[in-house]
Amino acid sequence: MALLLLLLSLQAATAHAIVIKSSPAADAVMPAGNVAIHLQFNSRIDHDRSKVTLVGPSGTQQRLTAATDSAPDALDAEAKGLDAGVWRLRWQVLSVDGHITRGDIPFTLR
Repeated sequence: MALLLLLLSLQAATAHAIVIKSSPAADAVMPAGNVAIHLQFNSRIDHDRSKVTLVGPSGTQQRLTAATDSAPDALDAEAKGLDAGVWRLRWQVLSVDGHITRGDIPFTLR
């Protein structure tokens, strides 16, 4: 019985798509200008129902268009002409098993 509970909890833990690698990385400091966005997840995601939003230093939000050739477990986008300041990359994805996860990645441009 204990083994069955352990296996079920491991399956539930892997059901959500979580970021395993990002560019920019959390709390990164980078030069202002164009920023290539790459979010790598631990599972496949539904690109059509996932989104990436850039929140600027003044709180303005800009939804980014994900590249159509992103890998099945990644989101790629390009943000152009960003000014210096503290930015936040806000993501929300739907994993192919139906779970929605979201998060923020703060970074600074100088």
